[in-house]
Amino acid sequence: MEKVISPDGTPIAFYRGGTGPPLILVHGSGAANAAAWTAYPGLKQHFSVVVVDRRGRGESGDHPAYAVQREYEDIAAVAGAVSEPVNLLGHSFGGLCALEAALLTRNIRKLILYEPAMPFPGQPIYPAGVIERMQARLDAGDREGVLTILYREVAKMSPDEFEQFRASPSWPVRVASAHTVPREALAEEGYTFDMVHFKDLHTPTLLLTGADSPLFLKQATLALASALPVCQIGVMPGQEHIAMYTAPDMFVREVVDFLKEGR
Repeated sequence: MEKVISPDGTPIAFYRGGTGPPLILVHGSGAANAAAWTAYPGLKQHFSVVVVDRRGRGESGDHPAYAVQREYEDIAAVAGAVSEPVNLLGHSFGGLCALEAALLTRNIRKLILYEPAMPFPGQPIYPAGVIERMQARLDAGDREGVLTILYREVAKMSPDEFEQFRASPSWPVRVASAHTVPREALAEEGYTFDMVHFKDLHTPTLLLTGADSPLFLKQATLALASALPVCQIGVMPGQEHIAMYTAPDMFVREVVDFLKEGR
């Protein structure tokens, strides 16, 4: 385990494993470390994988004054701590952090965003009252209840997919970090998408999406694709929002094919 100090003084932990070109993994809400990436062993066969504990999770520190911009700076700081240009992969809320971090550093070689959590007019991420209900569950000490609302009502996981997810080794890690979910949900809802913001981001980018994912995630992916100058979309058949858990071999194949394309 290594740490880098983010611009606001918060220590951000990360772990390295495997050999090859560096690949930074940025998890979404409710996850914390390598145990949350079922695809991690497969990725380690091709890359030197750098797994980040986002602030407030795992071995990373936190700050009493939370702002999502600090999350972007955290990821840029980790990228800067690697001596060579890195590949950056972010999932869900981590995809939003990775996208914005790519504007803060020149050390990104290629970018992969798996259904980044970005609201658009008429397509809110969170149904009315959901964030308040998650906070109420947290205040009542029901951390699993926070995650159940997040994955069943927001990510729209099917009952079978959710039970598979809940039975995974990463579930206790997710429960331990549930206190960060409501604040990140508020940050997502407050994010404003601006196409012009990304007009100079010429980093080659792959936008991954599940063929069976909720419509709002697919539409967000399409909208982002129209804003990025160098971009392609990869659709994973039969998958939803967590293909790295439900189909790790397919997920690894998509990542490897894109990152090794053109070397």
